[in-house]
Amino acid sequence: MKYQMQASKLLNVLAVSIGLTFVYSTSAFAVDADAALSMARQNGCLKCHAVDKHKDGPAYRDIAAKYKDKDHAETVKKLIFHITSGEKAKFPDGHEEEHKIIKVKDVAQQTNLIEWVLSLPGGKWPETD
Repeated sequence: MKYQMQASKLLNVLAVSIGLTFVYSTSAFAVDADAALSMARQNGCLKCHAVDKHKDGPAYRDIAAKYKDKDHAETVKKLIFHITSGEKAKFPDGHEEEHKIIKVKDVAQQTNLIEWVLSLPGGKWPETD
């Protein structure tokens, strides 16, 4: 069972990588902000995150600021892995929890969510309350 879960995660990462290669090789990605926000609501992302303020997780604007000067394609891959794998999320008080895995399996929808988050202006990193 343990090996099936590891194989499943590996296949998910491979599918995401192939999907992202296709997305980035075809054209510039046009963000559908309404669809991204709707997907965030439907998947419970807004329980821990908000656009403008820190909750249990960082504000989306602050996440965008954190990755602003990083390699964009690698950042998108990293964040898609983060929301689809259940990897550990680190909290300011030092504890870690598994990040909730989103229900959406469509790579284009996952990419749209991440691109929307990364497109948000006005954030600060490191975060300030």
